[in-house]
Amino acid sequence: MNKTYEDATNLLNRYLQKENLKKHCYAVESAMAAYAPSEELEKWKMVGLIHDFDYENFPDNHPAKGAEILKEEGWPEEIVRAILSHANYSGVKRESLLEKTLFAVDELTGFIVACALVRPDHLATLEPKDVIKKMKNVTFAAKVSREDIKSGAEELGATLESHIKTVITAMKADSRLGL
Repeated sequence: MNKTYEDATNLLNRYLQKENLKKHCYAVESAMAAYAPSEELEKWKMVGLIHDFDYENFPDNHPAKGAEILKEEGWPEEIVRAILSHANYSGVKRESLLEKTLFAVDELTGFIVACALVRPDHLATLEPKDVIKKMKNVTFAAKVSREDIKSGAEELGATLESHIKTVITAMKADSRLGL
């Protein structure tokens, strides 16, 4: 692969200014790292980091515009495809474990952040059961698709509880999140 983690960081910083969106990308990167095969760790982290790099500037054409930019800049097709596949509406069917994992962690990280922000100790004592309980409250973080969270875990072949635990653990270890 001809792209590096530094290239991914530069891409993210070139397109994103909003700190909360950057933190979302960091959270997804951390969760991707938790699932990555060791020999592909850098690639999986890069996919997580840049999966939403185009969202701030092109929200109505995300992730298609991002894929176009990535292709123009010579990013590998595997990374472009993974980023396209994380949006159901892109029409790109998830096939690889990389693609399935990105989909599985994307909505979940956002929901976990929402759960953490309403707790005095944020992520410190957040448990999967707390997240599952909040998922049942349809007015809490209402824009987050519970169905995507559940189907993401299923696509990974994981129980919802174990998937949530893996992602919480990864997020707790990432100091960039400030949670």
